Amino acid sequence: MSVKLNVRQVGDVSVIDAAGRITLGEGSSTLRDALRDLVTKGHKKVLLNLSEVSYIDSSGIGELVSAYTTVANQGGVLKLLGLTKRVKDLLQITKLYTVFEVHDDEAAALRSFA
Repeated sequence: MSVKLNVRQVGDVSVIDAAGRITLGEGSSTLRDALRDLVTKGHKKVLLNLSEVSYIDSSGIGELVSAYTTVANQGGVLKLLGLTKRVKDLLQITKLYTVFEVHDDEAAALRSFA
């Protein structure tokens, strides 16, 4: 199963709920397309909810970095929410855990954009 995305607006923050696997091919390109679409439409505050992501490979990690850069280049902010242990471990191993602002609680994450 590849990744399924649901995009919703909470105030001025775009929340992307991802579920499934973010892997080479369809999973990472789905995420890339969704983020580019948001940025193109002028959304500058993006919260990526990964609580339902069961697996992410190096291509998926690359997409997270690319998404972060794309949003930042447009003057926006990308934050992560609800990392599973596997995804959190992977971000720590790759030293990317310090790059992303990571939250466990959606309400706190949304307030952090203010």
